[in-house]
Amino acid sequence: MFSDLVKNMIHVGRLAVRIGEETPFTVGSVPVEAPALDVAIRLKDRGTAARLALDPEYQLGQTYMDGDLAVERGTLADFMSLIGHNLGHKPRPGALAWARDLIARSSTMTNSLARARRNVEHHYDLSESFYRLFLDTDLQYSCAYFTEPGMSLQAAQIAKKAHIAAKLNLRPGAKVLDIGCGWGGLALTLARLADVSVTGITLSKEQLRVARARAQVEGLSDRVRFELVDYRAIEGRFDRIVSVGMFEHVGRGHYRDYFTAIDRLLTDDGIALVHSIGRKDEGPGSDRWLTRYIFPGGYIPAASEALTALEATGLWMTDMEILRLHYAETLRHWRERVEASRARIEALYDERFYRMWTYYLASCEMGFRFYGLMVFQMQITRDIDALPITRGYIEEREKQYLETLSPKEPELRGGARRQSPKVKVISERRD
Repeated sequence: MFSDLVKNMIHVGRLAVRIGEETPFTVGSVPVEAPALDVAIRLKDRGTAARLALDPEYQLGQTYMDGDLAVERGTLADFMSLIGHNLGHKPRPGALAWARDLIARSSTMTNSLARARRNVEHHYDLSESFYRLFLDTDLQYSCAYFTEPGMSLQAAQIAKKAHIAAKLNLRPGAKVLDIGCGWGGLALTLARLADVSVTGITLSKEQLRVARARAQVEGLSDRVRFELVDYRAIEGRFDRIVSVGMFEHVGRGHYRDYFTAIDRLLTDDGIALVHSIGRKDEGPGSDRWLTRYIFPGGYIPAASEALTALEATGLWMTDMEILRLHYAETLRHWRERVEASRARIEALYDERFYRMWTYYLASCEMGFRFYGLMVFQMQITRDIDALPITRGYIEEREKQYLETLSPKEPELRGGARRQSPKVKVISERRD
């Protein structure tokens, strides 16, 4: 069954497979223009092959994490790229896999306060020292913004923060709410950029500890405070609301709750910016392996799902930007940093954890390159007249903020370039 699966799926590139000590078989040929699409894998035994044949989408991650599938020629990233190039020929899930996927998707509908806290603890309460091995120095754990070819991760994360801050159109004295503030980097950046006060909220005790310590060290505790609270429980009114990488954890059944909370918390002339992973079209929105091991309760919305919930509140969506390939490049940087830190990660956790994390990053990178994933940024207001009627202010503010944030980053000194030349350069470099 497994050999039939491989033969039916691989139309681009070459895959060699050895099962146990059996004679390997090979499917496909190496494209002249893509020599990296030449991969050999080894499966532990026929039982592993059978599991992959019956439930490939789930078992691919499971068998790699367990060490039952090893890449012997090429890299894990090459293997995932090979799969990505052939996704159009992937088999339909069998009845058992379909039923399990249906059950997994149903778990993304509800996200009570207690469940939300447990889901966050599963992922974000891993040690600070681990995340520092592969994130930038500001601990930005969301899509960076690559405005120049060959840009470093550090510079791209600075560009992302400047881009978001510009869309918030900050004004002196504004009260800002950061929903899902992570380790505090964006909140602290906004406070440094403008004379604003920021409240950051998280459900991760580890993130809260780090964020509060950073505010203290940077002398910003008087203007930036961090709280352990759910977005549904926070009180007050805010001139600006920002939420980066949080909407993916809300749960399908709570989209209206989320935007209703923004409506309740936003002042009459306020501005909100929601930055989220999304899908370009209908799809499952969740992956059973990722849901079990990486992001329990996570669900990737189609942009239409977010818009439908927003429209029910009566709020204005004043701007929407789609970031293509930016997260693929971000994930590539993270994966390469994880691979370079293998010994330290295995010392912190173990070899299985290292394989789990590299598979998570490599498979998500594939999703953004081949599987219709992207990032959207929604700018939201209550008042139709809350912002200038053209986008020129964004570029002006962005350039100003970059000059403040990146005096040592040559990639950013000239300000952010627009997206069209950037995507072209990235594509050429990947080829």
